[in-house]
Amino acid sequence: MELLDDKMRVWLESAKFVKPIPGVYVFYNRNKDPIYIGETDNLEKRFTKYVDTDFDGNECKQKTQFYQREFTNNPKEVQQQLIEQFKEGSGKLPMCNSKIELETH
Repeated sequence: MELLDDKMRVWLESAKFVKPIPGVYVFYNRNKDPIYIGETDNLEKRFTKYVDTDFDGNECKQKTQFYQREFTNNPKEVQQQLIEQFKEGSGKLPMCNSKIELETH
């Protein structure tokens, strides 16, 4: 289920070569299922951080194998539209967008 018109790209191979402009992005796992829909004012900076820190230990995002990105001047708005579109089609949020916090006592 591809959410953007952009071609599907292999993570790491081209992630360091995005432009430093605003945009939205979708991460996909190896089955090409969307796992995260994100937005940023600087794609280059965000992707470089993800690559350099291996997603800062975020196990969910570490499942990223592919991505799509789209340049836009209103990334927050487009992100919300994409999340709603995904939610309408699947009945849930992408797994890494879920705000579920597990409490351990």
